[in-house]
Amino acid sequence: MDNTCPSRFSPSSLLKPHQLPQQSKKSKKRKSVRLTESVFTCVRDTMKKMGNKVALLALVLVLCYGLAIAVSFFEDEDRRGEREGREEDRRREREGEGRKDWRREGEGEEEEGDWRREREKREEWSTEEGFLLQNSKRVVKTDAGEMEVVRSFVGKIVDRPLHIGFINMEPKTLFIPQYLDSSLVIFIRRGEAKIGLIYEDELGERWVKTGDVYHIPAGSAFYLVNTAEGQKLHIICSIDPSEGLGVGTFQSFFIGGGTYPQSVLAGFEPETLSRAFNVSYAELRDLFGLKRGPIIYLNHSDSSSPWPKIMQMKEHAKLQHRKKLMGSHEEPAQKLEQTWSWRKLLNSMLGMETENKKRDYRGTSDKGIGKTPDSYNLYDRHPDFSNDYGWSVALDKHDYSPLKHSGIGIYLVNLTAGAMMAPHVNPTATEYGIVLRGSGTIQIVFPNGTNAMSSEIAEGDVFFVPRYFPFCQIASRSGPLEFFGFTTSAHRNRPQFLAGSNSLIRAMMGPELAASFGITLERLQDIDNAQPYGVILPPDTKTKRREEPLHPNTKTKRREDEHAREPKVIKSFGE
Repeated sequence: MDNTCPSRFSPSSLLKPHQLPQQSKKSKKRKSVRLTESVFTCVRDTMKKMGNKVALLALVLVLCYGLAIAVSFFEDEDRRGEREGREEDRRREREGEGRKDWRREGEGEEEEGDWRREREKREEWSTEEGFLLQNSKRVVKTDAGEMEVVRSFVGKIVDRPLHIGFINMEPKTLFIPQYLDSSLVIFIRRGEAKIGLIYEDELGERWVKTGDVYHIPAGSAFYLVNTAEGQKLHIICSIDPSEGLGVGTFQSFFIGGGTYPQSVLAGFEPETLSRAFNVSYAELRDLFGLKRGPIIYLNHSDSSSPWPKIMQMKEHAKLQHRKKLMGSHEEPAQKLEQTWSWRKLLNSMLGMETENKKRDYRGTSDKGIGKTPDSYNLYDRHPDFSNDYGWSVALDKHDYSPLKHSGIGIYLVNLTAGAMMAPHVNPTATEYGIVLRGSGTIQIVFPNGTNAMSSEIAEGDVFFVPRYFPFCQIASRSGPLEFFGFTTSAHRNRPQFLAGSNSLIRAMMGPELAASFGITLERLQDIDNAQPYGVILPPDTKTKRREEPLHPNTKTKRREDEHAREPKVIKSFGE
């Protein structure tokens, strides 16, 4: 063995840990022993050759330092290997437990896990208020009116998202001409209005009142006018984004407008517009003077926009204004045969006649002019169901044909104080509801039989109930509860009631059903026959109270102070 110090203890022995090659544990131990022997040999040889004790001491310190680094490195390597081994063992255990849980879980457990994960994924999905829509945004705000939109819940349990819009307009105001990437179903909550709509390439106008329903298809140009002298106009509408661009809640394309809002016409080059309308640049500037927003007063004397004046003109006055604004000239016959153009659209919006084509007034009625479909009044309809404790109305495509194209249904329910809409299921559609007046409670149940929500509702609140989910509404004792809403199907709705004289329990009465509850048929019949009413049930003061408390799992926390709740959405649309 060569015991010379330089060959046994070289600088390479002091390499940093990451610079050393990977070795087995036995190899590391053998190297550590050889390194220790080499250090002591080097010290011994040095002591023989040197007599200076100070130099000897310095050399010993240097060698000890190098030895400490080498030993520490090997210990760190051992600890790191053991730590990685433990982590690998834990990872394999977790994978094994996951596979074990997956094999052990039944279908019910899997489904319940899906519902729980869906709830945890969204902040608004809570036990107390998960089905109350509270994500609202004001999309229009001027001194003449406003529009606010409550966004729909978006998730697997919603078969078709619907946003809910609230439009408030001051007397004698105009919601300027536009078209949307979404279809609307309008409900006149309060007031009177005129709706102008391009239908089959012509302008039709309809006068609507409180309770009227009207459909505006996506892409169809329209405008709204509050025709009342001293009354505000309140509108509730469904906004169906299924045909939308997917940018924001919905997109408005304003035909009228100037700098605010900006007309879609303004995006074209001046030369293009001048050629398209066959007018000068100076005349084009008259079209783009609006600066006050999408909802404007019609009686502004200082208005630089032609739209308010145009909306109030008589037919002959509109014709004269059109000739002045766009020029009076003969058009080639082939141009008149075109099905649609910006010029034709503006002609229709202005309500003009061309010399070669007269407006067809065969659709004229006391509700308006033109070929556009009429509106439908919910309050004039005979209730589909009525008793001493309330009434309900449902509107589908068989009652109002425009709903066939929208795929939307409509309902209106009025409950007397303390009355209950019996627990039921909508097997065909998701329901969206808006409380029109009063207050009460809504309860919704998960498919696995647990309570999804039990929450108080008041005027202005918006809620939704997914398809198939059991639910019920209960009016407060202080007064009636009235709510209106939309469903995601225009087919005839046949709700399945879970209690009452027309319930599934009574329809399926038999030994099989009794066995599923674990009681005798006679006992089940006694329980079911105790309720003589159906659909809308009387207040609980007229029914038998339970002798035993409900199971704790079915109880939900009730708020002690109604006024302590945060406001849900718009509270002023009915004021």
